[in-house]
Amino acid sequence: MAFRLAPTAASEGFRLEAHDSVGSTNALALEHARAGDPGKLWVVSKKQESGRGRRGRVWATPEGNLAATLLLVPGGELRLAATLGFVAGLALADALDAVVPKGRIAVAVDGASQGRNRFELKWPNDVLASGAKLAGILLESAMLDGGRFAVAIGIGVNVVAYPEDLPYPATSLRALGATCDAETLFLALSDAWSENARLWDDGRGLDAIRKRWLARAAGLGGEVAVRIDGNVVRGVFETIDEDCRFVIRDDEGSVLTIAAGDVHFGAVASARV
Repeated sequence: MAFRLAPTAASEGFRLEAHDSVGSTNALALEHARAGDPGKLWVVSKKQESGRGRRGRVWATPEGNLAATLLLVPGGELRLAATLGFVAGLALADALDAVVPKGRIAVAVDGASQGRNRFELKWPNDVLASGAKLAGILLESAMLDGGRFAVAIGIGVNVVAYPEDLPYPATSLRALGATCDAETLFLALSDAWSENARLWDDGRGLDAIRKRWLARAAGLGGEVAVRIDGNVVRGVFETIDEDCRFVIRDDEGSVLTIAAGDVHFGAVASARV
């Protein structure tokens, strides 16, 4: 099956550019923006040669996995556009729920989310299945003429393969027993994006997005360690605030709000990270 947009996405003016292989869907999308593309463009591929994750890390996309980037040229503030990563996480989790049959993947078993979700959201930008990383989301931006900016919302999903040389557990849909392919998942994703973006409503619905995200949050109420610029902060994951920043309560009872960092849960949080 070829990549295609859901009818809802097409009716809302989204466009699709599909590749068999690409260097980086994010990089290509931002190139289009600098060349004048108006946005609402999905750039998708089943293979990336030079994909990247947060903080310059490599993101491997071997043949059969999904690399999808949505290019937007929004109005408003760049600070608010940064919360689109939470919209993307919800859209992907909804898409996965739609295409992976019930019973193929068990619900989460840790923390306050026990018994609710097969696919959990790990702050700020990961999707987990059975406690392992299934997908990652990377937002990148570029300034354009006239004070405008473009946002590339990159979504990488381990559909058929996952890297095994990582300091944290990872998995793929195939390893979990699901038979969904990249094309089917993207079709559902393009539909789920439209629904969640309408809820976000150019940022006016951020509180509703925040509440939906917390209902899928991994590790909520549990022990957590956050690495910030080489330092480690430990405590209990309490919530995300109105700007979607990570909020923990440390061992002394102080509430800390964290804008960026690497999060570790459970036994890993108890060890040195």
